[in-house]
Amino acid sequence: MKIGILGTRGIPNSYGGFEECAEQLAVRLVSKGHEVSVYNSHRHPFSNKDYKGVQLIHKYDPEHRIGTSGQFIYDLNCIIDARWRKFDVLLLLGYTSSSIWSSLMPKKTKIICNMDGLEWKRSKYSQQVQSFLKRAEKWAASYSDLLIADSKEIEIYLGQKYQSPMVHIAYGAEIIKDPQLEVLGQYGLEAKDYNLVIARLEPENNIEMILEGITKSQSTIINIIIGNHETTYGRFLKDKFKDNRIRFIQSNYNKNELQSLRYYSKIYFHGHSVGGTNPSLLEAMACQCNIAAHDNRYNREVLVQNASYFHDAVDITNIIDHWETNDIQKQKVKENLSRIREVYNWDMIADQYEICFEQSMIS
Repeated sequence: MKIGILGTRGIPNSYGGFEECAEQLAVRLVSKGHEVSVYNSHRHPFSNKDYKGVQLIHKYDPEHRIGTSGQFIYDLNCIIDARWRKFDVLLLLGYTSSSIWSSLMPKKTKIICNMDGLEWKRSKYSQQVQSFLKRAEKWAASYSDLLIADSKEIEIYLGQKYQSPMVHIAYGAEIIKDPQLEVLGQYGLEAKDYNLVIARLEPENNIEMILEGITKSQSTIINIIIGNHETTYGRFLKDKFKDNRIRFIQSNYNKNELQSLRYYSKIYFHGHSVGGTNPSLLEAMACQCNIAAHDNRYNREVLVQNASYFHDAVDITNIIDHWETNDIQKQKVKENLSRIREVYNWDMIADQYEICFEQSMIS
């Protein structure tokens, strides 16, 4: 098959979840004998036209000049290019900025869209933007030949709202093999002597709740918050929580460093609450973290009973002040690793995508 992947900043991954998905799938599909192309921003630091057998197609991306609206232009440039490539399948990772160009999608190509989470629920967006995202979701559902949900809860939601064909395929993670203790020295940390949060600093990720719980705890342990804090909300959090036990560190996309920081943390707090399977949660599981997660159906779908759950700041305080690394906690870590191997496994996930692509060709 001739496969195109669109909707990310490009590979190799130097940014986020969908970029990681594109890389993991593309490389594996090439190894299975397929011809795979991934669209890259022209500003991607990797300028070669080939990555591990994957063809990279660089297209102009003006996001750095005009902000978020640049994503729409970048996707338009990718879609126009895809019209003459004669792909058998075009995999869209997300729909936010590609859906408005639905009428320009190549007609003889099967369009398969990974629908991500419930983007329109994110509180950082204005009502006008949320309204647009709802329409964009509807457009994506209408023009796609197949929808992919990476969460069973999202599959239920989409199935109740749309009549489009859909399938559940999980997101994946790789189990850490070589954690680097020396990474901690760059941050003045010692193994198992700090708690960790890695997240976009946005209200729906419950960072404020986590920080309130930290400030009320009796523990003297350092709490590392990694995320872009040079935003309005980030500055609000820094102003509100002036506590020497809390350290804000700017976003870091170095995979090896993040894996090592996760691996050596004492408690990993995961506050995400808006839809879908969150890549950073799977990565924490794969790094053998002791996880404390916000109690919602999306996180419980992934973690089942293998985490400590919190509803509010009081729960956070209790988790910190009464944490013990005992046989029960060790078993939770072990069960999470099993779930990465058996459910959130990139090899299995690539096989499932391949089957979907092949079936779409004969439907």
